Amino acid sequence: MAGEVSSICSDLIRFDTTNPGSGERPAAEYVAGLLAEAGVEPVVFESARHRTSVVARIPGDSPEALLIHGHLDVVPAEPADWRIHPFSGEITEGCVWGRGAVDMKGTLSMTLALVRDWARRGVRPTRDVVLAFLADEEATGEYGARHAVRRHRELFDGCTEAISESGGYSVEVRGRRVYPIAVGERGTAWMKVTAQGVAGHGSRPAADNAVAELCHALSRLAAHQWPVRLTPGVAALITSLEEILGERVDRDRLELEAERLGRAGTLFAAQIRNSANPTMLQAGYKVNVIPGTATAHVDGRFLPGHREEFLETIDRLLGPRITREFVNLEEAPSAPLDTPFFTRLGAAVVAEDGEARPVPYVMSGGTDAKSFAGIGIRGYGFAPLRLSPDLDYFGMFHGVDERVPVEGLEFGVRVLDRLLTSPAPS
Repeated sequence: MAGEVSSICSDLIRFDTTNPGSGERPAAEYVAGLLAEAGVEPVVFESARHRTSVVARIPGDSPEALLIHGHLDVVPAEPADWRIHPFSGEITEGCVWGRGAVDMKGTLSMTLALVRDWARRGVRPTRDVVLAFLADEEATGEYGARHAVRRHRELFDGCTEAISESGGYSVEVRGRRVYPIAVGERGTAWMKVTAQGVAGHGSRPAADNAVAELCHALSRLAAHQWPVRLTPGVAALITSLEEILGERVDRDRLELEAERLGRAGTLFAAQIRNSANPTMLQAGYKVNVIPGTATAHVDGRFLPGHREEFLETIDRLLGPRITREFVNLEEAPSAPLDTPFFTRLGAAVVAEDGEARPVPYVMSGGTDAKSFAGIGIRGYGFAPLRLSPDLDYFGMFHGVDERVPVEGLEFGVRVLDRLLTSPAPS
């Protein structure tokens, strides 16, 4: 099992599943083959040509199922920027290198290695386990998770909780190993905003300049200071950090406190406010022509329970002359942390790392958990990794020289094994 997890991760990285690109099909076929070899029957389906996902169910001692989901696609990588080719899957310096090593082919390899080890040992999980290897998470999920819950809902029957990326990894905080476990994430509001004006000659006074109108609106948006909103998940995180650090965190100055606390602060710095960042602009076709239309795209994120406040603020800042339409709108899911399942997630980590300090956490970005929340599955971010203090885990996501430690992958397999096969405490 130990050697297999890194080789599977390496193999998966060598499939170039860049999104947008040629699709996930070769990687999905590889995954299906590994599952079939372990005696697990995979269901393979496509939402469009080569946009391929794989789902499989492993029977357990209870039909109440746990979903483990992850995505096969990755964001683009420019080879010239990397020390080691991003699609080489090379294993060197104790790490597996390449695009997707952290986000999230490393996690997929942990699941696959564990399932294959169960088959060799004749192990049965304590409850049904549904595995989903999905397309298109790095875009909107329309070709992956959304398609799966819309067209293949029956594959997830009995699933009450789910685990996936962006949680369960170690963060060194003043000599202590903190393991954030995600209990929610901010919602997504990707918007196209448009200004209409009067086209004309660039040398004449503009009657109604769409470019200027849009720039003014975007400037208001970019300059806005969103108020701090302390959601239950973030509040619980801060309380846990206070207990671990033995000091008070001033809730009246959380932005400054996040900076003061360093790595501990990164766990909540982006999760205490809504945000809206202009990311794309398009207008005009010639320098001496005033265009009649100007458009921009905005990446908006809102905290759980704060969607309406967010949208009302967006409309006020854009003003009445700017129209907006959603490119992607998804709710901010949250899961309870005062449950036996959340306790078990933390206990599985502590069983493998006696110095682990599990804490609740809210993700600043988004995952496929949004789609599964729509069919009543409570999602937790739990992809366990024990990392060395000098590895910038957050920098690995969509970054250059993405890599994951081999020992971290092996640790994750052991944690997942404990979670899925140890009897629940009475």
